[in-house]
Amino acid sequence: MHMKLIYPRWPKLKNQPEFHLPPHGPVCFAATVPTDVTLTFCDEHVQPLDLNDSPDLVAISAMLTCQMPRAWAIADQYRARGIPVIFGGIGAMLHREETRAHADAVFLGEAEGRFGAVIADFKAGRLQKEYDYLMDFPDTRLIGPARRSILQRELYNFRGVQMVDLVHASRGCRFNCFPCCTPFLGGRRFRPRPVERVIEELAGIDNNRLFIVDNSLAQDDAWEKELFRAMAPLKKKWISHPIKDDDEILDLAAKAGCWYVYQAVVDTSDCIRQRVRRLKDRGIGVEGTIILGMDDHDEDYIKRLVDFLMDIDLDLAEFTVLTPFLHSPIRAQLERENRILHNRWEEYTGGTVVYRPAKMSPEKLQDLYEYAWRAFYSDASKEVKMGRLYMKVIQKEQADGTYRPARLSRDRGWKKPPVT
Repeated sequence: MHMKLIYPRWPKLKNQPEFHLPPHGPVCFAATVPTDVTLTFCDEHVQPLDLNDSPDLVAISAMLTCQMPRAWAIADQYRARGIPVIFGGIGAMLHREETRAHADAVFLGEAEGRFGAVIADFKAGRLQKEYDYLMDFPDTRLIGPARRSILQRELYNFRGVQMVDLVHASRGCRFNCFPCCTPFLGGRRFRPRPVERVIEELAGIDNNRLFIVDNSLAQDDAWEKELFRAMAPLKKKWISHPIKDDDEILDLAAKAGCWYVYQAVVDTSDCIRQRVRRLKDRGIGVEGTIILGMDDHDEDYIKRLVDFLMDIDLDLAEFTVLTPFLHSPIRAQLERENRILHNRWEEYTGGTVVYRPAKMSPEKLQDLYEYAWRAFYSDASKEVKMGRLYMKVIQKEQADGTYRPARLSRDRGWKKPPVT
């Protein structure tokens, strides 16, 4: 049988440089598909999507809320021609009720050890409407290397620079941050993969630049140290979400090839200032992630926060407005307070205000969001600052003999269609 796997496009933040990373969810899912299934893949961000073909089964992997309207539209077109569609991924889990109306089947949860049975059901003509494995997590020893062979790898570079490949060393998160859906999706328990399996996967990725996409690596000190020690001989250069602010762990991260870290900036405290300095003192870059529009934010505070970001010498900053995604703590609060403006999911990008802030109008918060991007990048454009970070990693690769030029695309004639 032939299964076509689709990763639908979504509207990018207009203030970000236009680049695309190899997707993570689809390649992890593809590793769970039985080998007797012929699998083809289309990432609609970098490839044209043919909606006139006739696979036996279409699988749609959707990660983001703003991706869902496009995913549903694709599914509707295939189903109108009698081709069955199954959905999976974070977006489908968050929007399960709406997704059912556009799907022959919805897979909820993690697919390792489970998807073979779904294919057996399909072949036997008994495909179920829903496969619910939410909060029923597979043993992390079942998580093997992602199936990156489905990717057209040369499409994932930015102006001739090879972008990162995504990989994960753990699932779940013991924290319960107010804007995050992870407790609903992956549970409140930290579930690390065996370090030897992680190293096996890292060593097999044909890319020296990686993004470890775990929610946080700072969840188990002993495991984090073991991971970094095991990573060091690989000479990979990597990005991650927070690592533990501990001298030994920071030193191990630097030796293991940490290139830069996404650091949430939640206030203008000395704690944040020192954390950024301690990373940069070890040659680790810092991209600040900043949510605007929390209930204690007014216009003066946001402007002072932007001044603070420039003062602490962040390499990059990514601003988003608080966005009440389904199944997050902040969504429950704003629903109780009747502050949600609408559920036009394509606008739930993190770049559009979709709720009523506490200390300003939605329009004023939208203006301040634009101000934050303009002010932070007033001395150099986003592309220039991003280029500086990539020059640093190229210099590190040249120093240890791991530098390779980017593979150029063979498909330069394709132009991305407008989002509909």
